[in-house]
Amino acid sequence: MARNGKKRAYGSGSVFEKSGAFYGKWRVNGRQVLRKLGPRRRPGSRDGLTHAQAEARLRELMAHTVVPTSPERLTFDEVGQRYLRHLEEVMQRKRTTIQDYRIMLRLHLGPYFGSTRIAKLDARDVDAYIAAKRGGLAVKTITNHLNFAHGVFAFALKRGLVTQNAVAMTDRPPSPPADPDIRFLDREELEALLRASVEDVLGPTDRVLWLTAAMTGLRQGELAALRWRDVDWSAGLIRVRRSYSRGQYSTPKSRRSSRAVPMADRVAGELERHFKRSAYTYDDELVFCHPESGRPYDASKSRVRFKQALERAGLRPLRFHDLRHTYGTRMAAAGAPLRTLQGWMGHRDYKTTEIYADFAPDPTQGALWAQRAFGSEPTDVASRAERREPRPLEGPM
Repeated sequence: MARNGKKRAYGSGSVFEKSGAFYGKWRVNGRQVLRKLGPRRRPGSRDGLTHAQAEARLRELMAHTVVPTSPERLTFDEVGQRYLRHLEEVMQRKRTTIQDYRIMLRLHLGPYFGSTRIAKLDARDVDAYIAAKRGGLAVKTITNHLNFAHGVFAFALKRGLVTQNAVAMTDRPPSPPADPDIRFLDREELEALLRASVEDVLGPTDRVLWLTAAMTGLRQGELAALRWRDVDWSAGLIRVRRSYSRGQYSTPKSRRSSRAVPMADRVAGELERHFKRSAYTYDDELVFCHPESGRPYDASKSRVRFKQALERAGLRPLRFHDLRHTYGTRMAAAGAPLRTLQGWMGHRDYKTTEIYADFAPDPTQGALWAQRAFGSEPTDVASRAERREPRPLEGPM
């Protein structure tokens, strides 16, 4: 049925709305094709599609979409394996990303969808998967699964294996509200942590590692991969050029993660002393290597020693990553512009940096205005009475 109430001509398809977006569906050679046309335009906005634009988009897709004719009867798992090879060999995704996807496919998505042909799966099957996983997995984990599954369906769609992306037609589970509290160490707590390091082979490395993490905001993988050539004492900078995770070096987390971070004098001094006592000081050798082997400091062992030091210092439980939050909050509180802080921390999205906005100095000087509006009154009773009662007129009545 067309929007004006008249019946649409056979083969002209249809447009419908779901979850704030326009979708189009039509049949070719007896097979239904379903595509997302784009977001629906909200009143007063210029973004998104009007109904007329959605209709035009539908006609364009109907004219150019190739109807799947592949004779292959592949399951989701089989297509997923092909997609992983494509990501690894053609797209050259990071090894850690491929590993995560393989786990999702082997332990969750593959077994759940079983031997069902991917062409037979629709939004109801994806909804059922979400419902089945809600009991045992976090919403973020389920969302990661759906992101990977969306890629599998998109890969299949381009190769004529399916007629629609079933994940695109599904409503994602809402994320739980984020914890507004950021965990970090204040100045006294950081000093207590440093004092709580153990006097053993790894103790000196632990102290410099924790101090550098808290005063530069580098991620644990970035610290593990840091070389002496990356420390520029003359310029007062640490240059982040790579990361280390799961036994392999790679580029940093995102394009913005390759960056230069300013060094406080204390960090520069501690790194210089660490350099002098290290047996591994060539340009390409690691700053925070194991002091006896020169190999990367094991991340899990490092986290265990960090948590043990927190306990000895009598501090609340924190993650190693909270040392990065320590840097973000302290720099924001010192008045560093958030856009500049975004670059120093290597955040791809400015919204991530905005979590530190509440710690930045108030440019409106709101506390001063609040004090003027609601500051304490004089405590002298006579003064208060004098302020309340009008003074008598001087001179004869």
